[in-house]
Amino acid sequence: MAVDRATLEALLRDAFPAAEISLTDLAGDDDHWSAEIVDDAFRGMTRVAQHQKVYAALQGRMGNELHALQLKTRAPS
Repeated sequence: MAVDRATLEALLRDAFPAAEISLTDLAGDDDHWSAEIVDDAFRGMTRVAQHQKVYAALQGRMGNELHALQLKTRAPS
């Protein structure tokens, strides 16, 4: 079972309510996504820590229902 856009966006919005979030379904199968997340919560964090925070927001779906996620994360300029 894949993660559809609405579910993925809801999970990310719950964790990052003030973020700018852009999602792209890379393969048209709800299984390979690209996400760009711009949020002040990432300020001062390493890229690894930012990505760990996103994976935590996915509540165990990464590697299970969600096969691939290309992440671009940053704090606002």
